[in-house]
Amino acid sequence: MIHRLLVANRGEIARRVFATCRALGVETVAVHSDADADAPFVADADQAVRLPGNTPAETYLRIELILDAARRAGADAVHPGYGFLAENADFAAAVTDAGLTWVGPPAKAIAAMGDKMAAKALLAEAGVPMLPTWTDADQVTAFPVLVKASAGGGGRGMRVVRDPAGLAEAVASARREAAAAFGDGTVFIERYVERGRHVEVQIFGDTHGTVLALGVRDCSIQRRHQKIVEEAPGVLPPAVRERLHAAAVAAGRAVEYVGAGTVEFLLAPDGEVYFLEMNTRLQVEHPVTEAVTGLDLVRLQLLVAEGEPLPLTGTPPADGHAIEVRLCAEDPAQGFRPATGTLHRFAIPGVAGEFTPLRGLRSDSGVTDGSTVSVHYDSMLAKVVAWAPTRAEAARALAGALARAELHGVATNRDLLVRVLRSREFGAVEIDTGFLERHAEVFAPLLPADQLPLAALAAALASAGGRRSAARVLAGLPSGWRNVPAFPQVTRFAGADGGEVEVRYRLDRAGGLAEWSVERTAGAGAAAATSADRTGVGAGEPGGSAVGDDAPTVALVEAAPDRVVLDVDGVRRVFRVHRVGSAVFVDGPAGAASLVELPRFPLPTAELAAGSLLAPLPGAVTRVHVEVGRRVTAGELLLTLEAMKLEHPVLAPADGVVTELPVPAGGQVETGAVLAVVTTEEDDR
Repeated sequence: MIHRLLVANRGEIARRVFATCRALGVETVAVHSDADADAPFVADADQAVRLPGNTPAETYLRIELILDAARRAGADAVHPGYGFLAENADFAAAVTDAGLTWVGPPAKAIAAMGDKMAAKALLAEAGVPMLPTWTDADQVTAFPVLVKASAGGGGRGMRVVRDPAGLAEAVASARREAAAAFGDGTVFIERYVERGRHVEVQIFGDTHGTVLALGVRDCSIQRRHQKIVEEAPGVLPPAVRERLHAAAVAAGRAVEYVGAGTVEFLLAPDGEVYFLEMNTRLQVEHPVTEAVTGLDLVRLQLLVAEGEPLPLTGTPPADGHAIEVRLCAEDPAQGFRPATGTLHRFAIPGVAGEFTPLRGLRSDSGVTDGSTVSVHYDSMLAKVVAWAPTRAEAARALAGALARAELHGVATNRDLLVRVLRSREFGAVEIDTGFLERHAEVFAPLLPADQLPLAALAAALASAGGRRSAARVLAGLPSGWRNVPAFPQVTRFAGADGGEVEVRYRLDRAGGLAEWSVERTAGAGAAAATSADRTGVGAGEPGGSAVGDDAPTVALVEAAPDRVVLDVDGVRRVFRVHRVGSAVFVDGPAGAASLVELPRFPLPTAELAAGSLLAPLPGAVTRVHVEVGRRVTAGELLLTLEAMKLEHPVLAPADGVVTELPVPAGGQVETGAVLAVVTTEEDDR
C-alpha cells in the first residue's frame, strides 16, 4: 500500500490530491519552486521540498529534481497531477525504475498516446473514427485546419488557420509555445470542423484487464482553444453517447490502459464523431464526473496503483447535472491576457466543500487571500463546480455564486463566465467550440455603465467613513461633515478602463446625502452622470454632466469603511467595500467595480512618447519582427511577448514608423515597460 505520496505538481491539483490522501490516511509531500514557497498547496502537505528556481523548466519539468525530492522526503509513490510531466513517458519510467509506485498509466501507454500521430494510426486500426491529419504544412490539401501540439493539451500550441498564407507562421508559433509549455515542440495539423462540439469520455482501467467508461462530458465552451466551461453528463442523444463510450473503451483497450484517462472527440453538426486525442492523466474537469457519479477519482487512482481491481462493473448512472467553470486571472480590459498580482480577497459564497465529491457548490482553488499570482505559471485560480438535480438549476446556482464572489486584487474572467451561464443559448444547449466567437455580448462586464456612479459613490462614502473611524480629533462628527456645507467633498478614482471617475457629494448637518454627482472622463467608454439635490443619476454625454428625467432618488442609509447602504428609489442596496492601500473594491447588487483612489495633489510623472506600446504583464520578448525605421501598417506584428506559458503578439496600433525598439529578443520586461514606439503622422505634428 502507498504510505507517503509526492505530488509532482502545484496549485489546485496538488491540493486536490492531498485532500483525498488525508481522507485515506496517506502522508503527503509537496515540491515547490521559489515562487511557490508560500503557496497554499505547500502548506497543505505534510512535507515540502524546494526545487530551486522559478520557471517550470527550472523546477517542475526536471525529472531528476523530482526524484531526488521523493528520495529525500521518503516518499514511496508519485502522482503527476496534470500538465508539466503528467504525460511524459520518460518520467513515468524513471519513477518506476526508482522503485516508486507510479500513480498513472504505464509508460508504454503514455508513449503510445503521447505521439498523437502514432496514436491516431493505432486507434484507427481499432475502429475509432479520425479526422484527416498531416505532419507537414506542405501536405495540407484543404482549409480551415487546426495546428496542435503533440505533447500536451490545454490549448497550448494550438492555432486555427483558414488560408495557406498564415500556415507557416502558425506552425512556427505553435512549436515555440508547445516547447515552452511541455518541453516538446512537435506539432501536427488536422482538419478543423466548424460548429463542432468538444465532448470527451472519462475512462478508467485497472491491472486486471478492466477498462470502463464513466460518462461523457461536454467541454465545448472554449476561448483560445482552452476549455472554460465543462459539464456532465453531456446533453446528447443516447445513441451518440453509446458510440462515444464504445469508441473510448476501444481506445483504452488498444493500449492496455490502466488508471484515469480521457478520450476526447469532436461531435460534428451532422452527428459524426471523430477522435481528437487521449489524455493519459486525470483531467482538469474531472470534478463534474465525480459530482454526478459520486466517485472519488483520485481514490480510484490510488487503489488501481496499489493493484486493486476497480470497484465497478459498468458505467455508473449519472445523478443530476454538474457544471464547472475555470476561474482565471485574466484582464478583460487587456483582451483577457493573463493577469498577475496579489489576490487580496478570494471569497465565493455558498461553497459546501473543497476538493472532494459533494452535492451543491464545490471549489477547487490554488489560491487564498494574499496569494500571489505569478507570471511563471498558467492563470487558473480555481475551478468552481455546481451540482443540482437539473442542468438549469446547476447553471443558475453557479452563476449566482460567481456573481456574488469577492475577487479583489487581480482581474478575472468571472463576468464572462456568468454571462455565458446566464445566456439563452447556453440554457438551450446551443453550444459548440465557436460559441464565444458568435456571442460578443457575453464579453460585456456585469456592472452596467449606468450603475458605476452608485458604486463610485459608495467607494467615496466608505473611504470617508474609514478616515472618520480612524480620526483622533472631533471623532464624533459625521463622516464628510463640513462647517461650510456649500462646498462638496471631492474624491477622484482611476477606473478599470483607464479613465477617471470624479465623485462630488455634500452631506447635510444630520449626515444625510444632500447632493452628489459622478463624472467620468477620458478612458474607454467615458460617460457622465450627476445628481443634484438627491435627484439621483442622470444620463449624460461623455465628458459632460446631465440630470435625466427618470434619474433615481438616492438617500444615504449607512456608511461604514466596509459597508455602504443606499436607498435608491425606495429600494435599499448594500455595497460591500474593501480597501487595500489606494485600491477600492466595491461589490454591489449590480456587479463589482475596481477603483484606485487618486491623490488630491498628484506628483508629476514622466510623460511617455506618443505611440508607446507597453508590456501588459511581465515576460520575455521572444522575437522582434521589425527594425527601427520600418514603416508599418495597423495590425502588423511587431514583436512577440511570452508570459504565463502563452505567446502574446504585440501589434502596431496604427500606420506609422517604428522609432524605438528598446527591448531585444530574449530581453525580460516588467509590466508597463515600453516594448516599441510607433510614430504616426499625427504624432509628428
